[in-house]
Amino acid sequence: MNDDLKEPQNPLKRITFVCHLIPTQLHWLFMDSGLQQLALSLFILCRLFQATAEDDVWKIATATLSRDKDGSSSVTTGGACGYGDLRQSSYGGYSAGLSGKLFNRGSSCGACLEVRCVNHIRWCLQGSPSVVVTATDFCPPNSGLSSDYGGWCNFPKEHLELSHAAFTGIAESRAEIIPVQYRRVRCGRRGGLRFSLNGSSHFFQVLISNVGLDGEVVGVKVKGHTTAWIPMARNWGQNWHSSLDLIGQSLSFEVTLIGGKTIASYDVAPPYWRFGMTYQGKQFHS
Repeated sequence: MNDDLKEPQNPLKRITFVCHLIPTQLHWLFMDSGLQQLALSLFILCRLFQATAEDDVWKIATATLSRDKDGSSSVTTGGACGYGDLRQSSYGGYSAGLSGKLFNRGSSCGACLEVRCVNHIRWCLQGSPSVVVTATDFCPPNSGLSSDYGGWCNFPKEHLELSHAAFTGIAESRAEIIPVQYRRVRCGRRGGLRFSLNGSSHFFQVLISNVGLDGEVVGVKVKGHTTAWIPMARNWGQNWHSSLDLIGQSLSFEVTLIGGKTIASYDVAPPYWRFGMTYQGKQFHS
């Protein structure tokens, strides 16, 4: 039996073991329509367990500065989460790309992390100030380089690629790589959840952004005025999709966060909504 799949004896490690299997060995659950709700429930419980265990605990990682001083790298202007140009959104310039271990195949998109530079007299700013960043991008591995020199995002490294504003808020911009500590914090957002609609008559997709509280969306349902609640699947980042034709119907959305909280925004989009438009719904609060 593969050593990675041996069941641990410690109870807490057993929970972690099962959670590890869901995105790796048990991904087929999501392919079976009859088991999707079970799979989603297991996923939410696992992420809740992981988030609860990690909240308020400083963890060790490394960080580098995103490419351009003007913030035009993918961390702020594109990114694997789908948010687009963050300089034009509520996320602002404080954002980060996450290595694969932290990115969790896109489920960490929208999470808020408090980051501080530590244990480096030359590069860390005096007093080790911290900044809060939003996870907006994926930092890809580079198998051609050592994890200790250049391949900062190689698995299983925990690494953050910080935007210029975030990096210079904790360290000197001349630093190539810095030791940091990070922890999960609640996200403070202005206004409501934002639902950006895209697709076609046979492929309906919504990008969910400006998410408060936990920040991480783990479940989405959509409802037309003539339909029941329809579970949506994660396409990529925080883009969720359904194959149903919802054109001409007013749209309501139900969003579930990693912490288990769910909020429903009714009639967010009117019957005359159009692809390419963004609508605002309710917001999560503490």
